[in-house]
Amino acid sequence: MLSGTFTALVTPFQNDTIDRAAYKRLIDHQFTAGVAGVVPVGTTGESPTVGYDEHYDLIRMAVEFTAGRGLVIAGTGSNSTREAVASTIEAQRLGATHALLVAPYYNKPSQEGLYRHFKAIAEAAAIPQILYSIPGRCGIEIPVETVARLASEFPHIVAIKEAGGNVERVHQLRAAIPGPLAILSGDDSLTLPFMASGATGVISVASNLIPSEVRSLVEAMLADRLDEARSLHYRFYPLFKGMLSLDVNPVPIKAALALAGIIPSPEVRLPLTSLDQGHLDTLRSILLECGVKGVES
Repeated sequence: MLSGTFTALVTPFQNDTIDRAAYKRLIDHQFTAGVAGVVPVGTTGESPTVGYDEHYDLIRMAVEFTAGRGLVIAGTGSNSTREAVASTIEAQRLGATHALLVAPYYNKPSQEGLYRHFKAIAEAAAIPQILYSIPGRCGIEIPVETVARLASEFPHIVAIKEAGGNVERVHQLRAAIPGPLAILSGDDSLTLPFMASGATGVISVASNLIPSEVRSLVEAMLADRLDEARSLHYRFYPLFKGMLSLDVNPVPIKAALALAGIIPSPEVRLPLTSLDQGHLDTLRSILLECGVKGVES
């Protein structure tokens, strides 16, 4: 079963182009810290505003820079089934180990439409697939019944990323799906309670910045070292929650990475905008409070 820490990579930009060197350094930073894998071009990677060629180039580079050190879970979801199928097939061709498939956003399909959407992708591509339920972004969640139906029919649907902020969903999924489907937290602040309820890891935003610490938290939970995991959770909880309150993802994490010197620029693409000075000062204070390395007061 899929388990561990998987980093939802930011996409570093310089002057509106992808900063290849910074992207490589970021991926090296992850595997030096021992994460289990990376997730290029998900929401954190600004997938809505990278072009098709850029999207595939980011997957190709992630595979190249990972160099077999861990998994590469490529974001290939779309609200167009045809586009999601084509992107998933291409990710498989480029060497990704898994595909991450967000629920169709904006058009709000029925439960049957959701089932047929993911069914079409599963039938078209043999690559292991991870469903992604994030109702705050998509306007819908993937119902437990639909997850169970898909998991029972397609063994290569191996996990679901849960980012709805509801721990009860973990219990519901575990009860409905007795097989090997993994549940991964999609919220850093909920990794500990999700794993206490049966999740096996996290697709993390914060691990861009603190990969070793997030990995240690997850490993402690997997080994039933609750006191150790709780200590890490409370140490970094101000960061987990603060990034959510300052602006939409990935604006705060890119600013934090730049403050820590991990990437050279916090640049995001419109319609996103970088943090203003007041929010940047608040973020710096949070990073200092949490003891994040490389941040100057």
